[in-house]
Amino acid sequence: MHKKLEKQYRDRAVELGNSGDPAALPELAELTQIPVANVRRLAASAIGKLAGLADAKNAVAALQPLLQDTYSQVRQYAAKALSSYGTVAKSALSDLRDMAINPVEKEYNNNNAKIAIEIIEEASRIEEKEAEHCCQRCGVNLEPDEYVRSHKAFQRPFCNYCFDEVFLERRNFETKVELQKNIRAKDGTWVQSDGERLICEALDAERIRYRYDERFRILDGYAIRPDFYLPEFDVYIEYWGMDTADYKIGMLKKQQLYQQQGKKLVSLYPEDKPRMRERLLSMLGKYK
Repeated sequence: MHKKLEKQYRDRAVELGNSGDPAALPELAELTQIPVANVRRLAASAIGKLAGLADAKNAVAALQPLLQDTYSQVRQYAAKALSSYGTVAKSALSDLRDMAINPVEKEYNNNNAKIAIEIIEEASRIEEKEAEHCCQRCGVNLEPDEYVRSHKAFQRPFCNYCFDEVFLERRNFETKVELQKNIRAKDGTWVQSDGERLICEALDAERIRYRYDERFRILDGYAIRPDFYLPEFDVYIEYWGMDTADYKIGMLKKQQLYQQQGKKLVSLYPEDKPRMRERLLSMLGKYK
């Protein structure tokens, strides 16, 4: 396929997924048939974003065949998207179970399939009154779609009303964090402290790819927003730059969560600043 046409398909899949328009589903279903893996992957992701808007049965019908796709990332995004459709995706459970235990499947797909199975089965139990989940904030019992929606976004149970409140609080917090990023590293990244600037510049000098202050990750029910994540090493970096009692309590809790979840964590402190690059590389050395 011509590169220009492929890009048009990719861009269209992203556009439709972000549109929030349920009428986009038929076109996205057609894009899942395009003989370009990246287009099918983006189409699957887009269909997942339309959960709660588009016709659920038709969405599941478009996604389920992608669990057999020859490309692993297409299967990955299909499994993730199916989990967004809760009880309607029960027809895909057999294929998801096969993916979860397939010894030649990518490990991340084994894990994604297990997560999708858990969400779909739990939503089904709620629907059949075999299980109950209460909103973490107000205590009301959740409907299956509320459970699926909140689990997907926060990995915590919220009713639709409280979901909207939490979403706004999270967005306001992220806006506040963005406004605090007023120090610019040499590679153009805006950070919150001089210590983080030194880490950025050390990583950039070593040509180590990093993600700075990305979206929340949920560990054991707690929201974690890592300072840095290094995808090549699968390592998290936290710069602990404050010295208040509350900050230290939070620091110890986060460090404990990283350890409990088996995550690789590099902790850096203000006293490391004079030799930040040397200190950072030394600690990363054990993860190479």
